[in-house]
Formats: sequence, C-alpha cells, structure tokens
Amino acid sequence: MFLQLRAEVEDALTGALEALDLPTDDLGIEEPPEDVPAVVASSASYRLAGELGAPPPEVASEIASEIDAAGLDYVESVETQGPYVNFLPSDAYFAETLEAAQADGFGHLPERDTSVVVEHTSANPTGPVHVGRARNPIIGDALARVLEYAGYDVETHYYVNDAGRQIAVFTWAYETFDEDDLPEPERDSPEYDMVRYYRKGNAFLEDADADRVDEAENEIQAILQGLEEGDEETYERVGEVVDTVLSGMTDTLARLPAEFDEFVKETRFMRDGSTDDLVDRLKELDQAIFEEDAWQLELDDYGIEKNMVFLRSDGTSLYTTRDLAHHEWKLANFDEAVTVLGEDHKLQADQLDATLDLLGNDTDRIRSIHYSWVNLPEGGMSTREGTGIDLDDLLDEAVSRARDEVEERMDDRIRDDDLTEADVERIAHQVGVGAVRYDIVAKQPTKGITFEWERALDFEAQSAPYVQYVHARCCGILDEVGGEVPDGVDYGALDAQEAEDLLRAIARFPAVIEQSADELRPHVVATYTRTLAERFNAFYRECPVLTADEAETRDARLALVSAARHAVANSLDALGVEAPDSM
Repeated sequence: MFLQLRAEVEDALTGALEALDLPTDDLGIEEPPEDVPAVVASSASYRLAGELGAPPPEVASEIASEIDAAGLDYVESVETQGPYVNFLPSDAYFAETLEAAQADGFGHLPERDTSVVVEHTSANPTGPVHVGRARNPIIGDALARVLEYAGYDVETHYYVNDAGRQIAVFTWAYETFDEDDLPEPERDSPEYDMVRYYRKGNAFLEDADADRVDEAENEIQAILQGLEEGDEETYERVGEVVDTVLSGMTDTLARLPAEFDEFVKETRFMRDGSTDDLVDRLKELDQAIFEEDAWQLELDDYGIEKNMVFLRSDGTSLYTTRDLAHHEWKLANFDEAVTVLGEDHKLQADQLDATLDLLGNDTDRIRSIHYSWVNLPEGGMSTREGTGIDLDDLLDEAVSRARDEVEERMDDRIRDDDLTEADVERIAHQVGVGAVRYDIVAKQPTKGITFEWERALDFEAQSAPYVQYVHARCCGILDEVGGEVPDGVDYGALDAQEAEDLLRAIARFPAVIEQSADELRPHVVATYTRTLAERFNAFYRECPVLTADEAETRDARLALVSAARHAVANSLDALGVEAPDSM
C-alpha cells in the first residue's frame, strides 16, 4: 500500500502546487524521521521559498492548506512541522497493508516490459574463486534478484575471458607439464586440479633461463595468434582448459548461490567477425590514431586522459576491443545492460562507455556498479601465486562455525525432541552461507570489507542470523496454530505502538525494492531487513500473541506475525539469503 499512498501524495502535492502557481518538477518527497507519525513528508518548501518570497514553514502551511485529506484513501490527515508537510496514514492504509502482506509474493512489483542483462563475476577461468573476488557474484546475484522483484525481465550472464594472455599461458602450461611434476590438488575439483598447471607455468616463465622462456613465449604467442585468425584447433585447445576450470568455478559459485543463464565467451565475438568489424569502424573515427605500434583512441573530449588501445601492431585485438563488440551485442538484444565490476576496472569502463558513444550507441542504457575488495585479516590473495583463501574454504568454515553456534544455542529438549541431525546440518548451511553473503552484500559496494567471523555470525547484532532468527520465530508462532491465520481480522485490534511500527516497516518493503532496483544498490534491502527485524523484536517483547487477552487481539497479532514472516522471507530472498523455518 505504500506505493499507492505515495502516488496519492504525489497527486495531491502536484495539485496543491499548481493551485499556488508553483513549479511541480520536484515534490521533495522523503521518509520522515522515526519519531514523526507520518509515512511520507515533503520538503518542497525549501525549494519554493524563493518563489513565494516567504520562509519555508510558511510555504509548507500554504501547501498543506491546499490539500483536502478527506478526498484521499490512504492519508488520514496532512500536517506541517516546520518546513515539512507530513502525510499521516489512514486506517485503510494499515488494514490493506496487513491483508496484502499475507501473500507469498508480497514485495513483488508489477511486471515491466523491460529486459535487463546483468553481467557479473566474469572472473578469469584460471583457478578457484578466492575470497577477494567473492563480492562480485554476491552483489551481482543479489542485484539480479532485486531487479526481478522489481518486475524486470532479467538474464544473468558470465562473460568468459577465454582469449587473453593468461588463458594462452594456461593452455601452453597444461600441454607442456606432466602431472607428476605438480603438487597434489588442494581439493578434488576440476579447477583445483587445473590451477596447478597455471601456477607451474607462471613460475617457469619467471625462473627459467632466457632461451627456454623465449621458446615458451613463442608458443604462447602462437596460441593468441591462432585465436585471432579463427583457427579451430586453437579454439578447441583453449576451450578444453577454459571449460574444465569453469565447471569447477561454477560449482563453487552455486554454493552462494550465484547461478547464470548464459556463459558468453569473448572468443564468440572473434569467431563471428564482430570484433574485426568493430576494429574497422574504430579506425574510421576522428579520434583514432596509430602510435607506439598500436591503434588507439584519444578520449580527451570525455575527460579521459589515457588513450584506449584497441589493436596491437601484430593485428591482435585486446580484451576491451572484444568487450566493445560484446556490449553492442547486449544493446541489440536487451533494453538495459548492467555490469558489476571491481574498482580496478573503472578506467576501462569509462573508456568503453566513451567509445560506445562515439560509435553511435545509446550509452544511457548501460550502467555499471563498481565495488571494492573483500579482505581477510590474513591479508591479500592471488590466484597466480597461489596465495590467499579460496571461497570454498571460507564457505566450509562458515558452515562449521554456524553448526557450532546453532548446537551451542539449542537446549537439550530441542535437541532431543524437535531437531534431527539433518535439521542441524540444514540450519548450519542456511546460517553459515547466509552470514557470509549477507555480511558482504550489506555494505555499500565502494567501501572495502575486512570479513570478520565474530561480526558475521553474531546472533545478537545486525547480521544475517539476527534477521533469520526473526523468520524462524515467526514460523514457530504460526506453527503453534497449525499455520492457520484468521481471515478478515480487525486491524483496529492492533492498538499497541510496537504493532503499528512493525506494520509501517512491513508496508515499506515494495518501495525498498523499487529504490534498490532504481539505484542498483542491493544493500538498501539489507538495511531494511535490519529495521524490520528490530521492529519485530520490539513487537515480540511487548505484544503477546498466543496469550493475548482478547481473541480479536490474538487474531490480529497472528496476522501481523504472518505478514512479518512474508516480508522477512522475501527481503532475505531478494538478497539471496535463505530464511530458516527453525534455528
């Protein structure tokens, strides 16, 4: 109902401003502070004070006087507080919110006729996924989920770098070294087996004598040249390495979970001729120059000082060149394209946008999210050097620690009578993986993260277990009545302030989804879940449900618990975090 109320407020404000002969381009709608009983407020008086030559509080009063709350369905009254015009909700707003939130699909917005491709992760297939890169699939998958909740037709893509030097080195190493010369793999999984060749090859190129390195470099260059020339045998050699590593990486990512609708290989845009076509068009641009043995674009007009190299002197293209062809393909097949990138790709993304604009593409349909790295107290990580902590290890540790925490919190009665070992294991996975995922997605992407176990698994702090426990508590209450929630409950029986505060928070969920999708900021949903959990816990402390004094009060509170359960479950689902039925 929040979205409907806001629409009413927008119409009412627009009408009031038109009556006062004032501009309506910025209504100043915002969320009021917690101690204000309004659902939405308007700060337009600040902007309009100059128009009327009056102080903002006086302007706010004039605006409010032009609004007749009696003609609104979801607004009970309109009041002013200093420069703000506050809109207080009606009983109908709360009653219809309570009813709407009983639906499993609560929070899903109407379908939009807009397709969006979300490209995320796209880590080079050179070995296991390490913790430092874990933020990309977690943010990317959560963003795709939020966009789906917001009604978009979403596809998730993994752009596979299978044409760069790293892959050529990997292919050469795999064909050169014997398994007997390699250490045992750290896990029984394809990427752990294959990464040994990659590390061996890099060590060889650093330590071997010059003649042997030159010979190896010639073979590596031949692989790169074969890809450029469309040699099928070379594609097959590289494909064997890439597909084997990628199969293991995707199994790891599925544990988060982060799954993909399509894996798009960059060699696709070499083989179909689109990269060559792109290069020809780039050379025709006024900004194209040939210097330092390479074709480059000057992008000074876009505020980019560093030229973008798009073709080497030997005729080989670069990753960015192929990615340009990739993005033109996206624009031809989707209405919007969103890419999740590490902060080290900011320059490359700016160059790509500028170049696509020069080529006549609608770059307003392309957006990027840049994130900082995830670190552990142990320090930095490198697949190439074999240092750092793999994501598999982090998830295993998370499940193990969660299992210990869950068992410690279970009393003997619950352990013996209610939860089996399978239940404990299921909860440990839900809580452990959820803790990792939530702790990472809950932070603003541009802020660096040092992952800390104590914070992520804290049942009392603002963590995944803290929110998940609210869902489990809701389920426990509803199980006591066989899951049956009375129909047609009397909203008026929810007379406690804590109940109203909780219902206000529940009502905002669709608007939170809308904001998160519009701004491409999934952490907005995580922030909301903490508020929702806090409001529920306050309600739970102050408002007995099953032992309420009156039957009407009991029924209304049961309906509120059911509404909270849906809001918590779906907001966690939008983040890709499971909501356990018991903990």
